[in-house]
Amino acid sequence: MIKVARAVEEAFKKVFFPGLVFEELGIRYIGPVQGHSLGSLIEVFKRAKSYSGPVLIHCVTQKGRGYHPAQANPALFHSASPFNMKTGKPKSKDQRSTYSSVFGKIMLDLAEKNTSLVAITAAMPEGTGLKPFGDKYPDRFYDVGIAEQHAVDFAAGLALSGYKPVVAIYSTFLQRAYDQLYHDVCLMDVPVVFALDRAGIVPDDGPTHQGINDIVYLGHLPNMIVMAPKDENELQHMMYSALSYPHPAAIRFPKGKAYGVVMDESPEYISLGKAEVLKKGKNLLLALGSMVYPCLEAARRLEKDGISLAVVNARFAKPLDEELILGFARAGGAIVTAEEGVTTGGFGSMVRALLDQHEIFNIRFKSIGIPLEIYPIGKIEQIKKIFKLEEEGLVGQIKQFYSSKKNHIT
Repeated sequence: MIKVARAVEEAFKKVFFPGLVFEELGIRYIGPVQGHSLGSLIEVFKRAKSYSGPVLIHCVTQKGRGYHPAQANPALFHSASPFNMKTGKPKSKDQRSTYSSVFGKIMLDLAEKNTSLVAITAAMPEGTGLKPFGDKYPDRFYDVGIAEQHAVDFAAGLALSGYKPVVAIYSTFLQRAYDQLYHDVCLMDVPVVFALDRAGIVPDDGPTHQGINDIVYLGHLPNMIVMAPKDENELQHMMYSALSYPHPAAIRFPKGKAYGVVMDESPEYISLGKAEVLKKGKNLLLALGSMVYPCLEAARRLEKDGISLAVVNARFAKPLDEELILGFARAGGAIVTAEEGVTTGGFGSMVRALLDQHEIFNIRFKSIGIPLEIYPIGKIEQIKKIFKLEEEGLVGQIKQFYSSKKNHIT
């Protein structure tokens, strides 16, 4: 009876005195406050300034308040592109699907054929494209809230129980679950599939959303497979293949519009670690994910200047296609890698490490990617131009590398 009475007391306090938990921690609590009342907010902030020590102000707001389209569909306006003020509909005339929506469709197709497939996300059902999956398969969809660590451990438990879990999280937010990735997935070699949305350069959302570190923090984890598709068609092949691999696998894909390529009727299995040769040549241009098509166009332009480049879609940052890479290296050709991620510890570093392991030290080598710095907020085209990752910038970087005396190549 005493225990029940105490439980009732605690519940009463939490409902009618929500600030008590903060007061017990030594934090002054003010609220709840009407977050849409400017007068109330000014008064509260003035009062907060008079207190010494930490102060927590609890404001109650409504997403999209005052604008009906946003109130009716708050998820759509979480990160809105330019839209028509009257209707709330996007102004963009580009009808191509986004990578996120394509991923959602792929998951629906795979789930229809694989009843053990389950989807997990961390408060991002709309952003990751999984809402249609959740609507169709509510018993196989789990939104764990903003708890990426729990999402990873939950997926590991499901995988050990015979399910095929796919965890869809933005690249930058999976960093929060690094400890769980290492201890609870990779050390035990649990076959969980991670779909990393917003990988690479993320426009408009600022430094917290930069998805440029995943290759680095996933690449050195034992048993982890790291993949990146060149387009949405290859994404479906990678999703299908990842579910077949007996190891944890991460597939990284960018934010924004996909290429609009024709999708194959059914997914195909990709052999683990097998790259794809797209263009033959003397020297190797090894591109990963979103850098494949820009590198292919750059190589075609450079061919006219007498620079012969074989363009290879790496597909895998880990494991690498060792036979292909070492074949070019031992033949004396130069190697250039390209990635939409930081080069320090990234894809290029992994290729360089492979060469070192096989004592190929005199190879002419260049790694193209993003320097270890916080890039400015802007459109993706602007940011890629800054780092010379678009076609024109790639041509210039590779030309400079090939023309320098130290790296002179014929």
